[in-house]
Parts: sequence; C-alpha cells; structure tokens
Amino acid sequence: MAKLSHFDERGASRMVDIGEKQPTRRIARASATVHIKSETLRLILDKKVRKGDVFEVARLAGIMAAKKTSGLIPLCHPLPLENVKIDFQPSGNSIVIVAEARVTAKTGVEMEALTAAAVAALTIYDMCKSAEKGMIISDIRLLEKSGGKSGHYKMDRE
Repeated sequence: MAKLSHFDERGASRMVDIGEKQPTRRIARASATVHIKSETLRLILDKKVRKGDVFEVARLAGIMAAKKTSGLIPLCHPLPLENVKIDFQPSGNSIVIVAEARVTAKTGVEMEALTAAAVAALTIYDMCKSAEKGMIISDIRLLEKSGGKSGHYKMDRE
C-alpha cells in the first residue's frame, strides 16, 4: 500500500517537511471540462454574455486561484509561481480548460495547476448561469508534471 505523505505514523495530518530538498524546475498541466449547450457556447464565442468576455475573466480567475492555492488547500506550501497559463478549447458541447503552472521550488506545482483549471471552470459557470444552469463541470485532472524526486508523469489518456 502506498504511504500517504500528509500523515505521520500515528495518522495525524502534517505538512510535508521540504527543508532539506533542493529546488528544481517544476511544471504541471491540469484540465477541467465544462459541458455546455451549443447555444451557450455560441454566446461565449460571440462575446455576447452580459457579464463580459467569459474566457478572459475565467483566465484571470484561474491565475488568481493558482496564486492562492496554499490558502485554499490546507497542507500546500506557498510557492513563488513563475508563470500560470490557461487555455480554452471549445468543441461541440464542451469547453476543455488547460492550465499550466511553472515554478522553481522544493515541492511540486500540481495543486496550483489543478486549482487554476477548477476555478476557471467555476468562473465560466458563474458567468453563464443566467443562460444555462445545467452546465456540468467534470474531469478535473492532472495531465502532466515534471521535476522533483518523482520525475515525469503524463496521463496516458488525454
């Protein structure tokens, strides 16, 4: 059975001690999908949503969320993010959000990428809920990460 790093030998939660680790270049990509009606997607693409440019507001929300990840997820270390990018891939009845976070640090940046993708998806929902309340947010997942002791990981199904 795999050992969970956020619990000590007695089962108490703990922040992982990264004091002796060396900083390395770390990159993580994560995604989230918003399932949406084609009519609502058309409003977004035509920039006819009354609240504003949905993708730009969602991009800013995702970047801001990545920067605040350690304040949202209790055992995450604060990281000096070097870059956060968020892209939107609209297709049919969905929008795939891909967030990438980069840092040179002693610990990984996966949670920042995941948080960015999730909050960008939630922002799309918030901006479009007057047009469609039945949107579904799904498939929040780590796509790829590099750097650190565990090396490179790439999801085998994108």
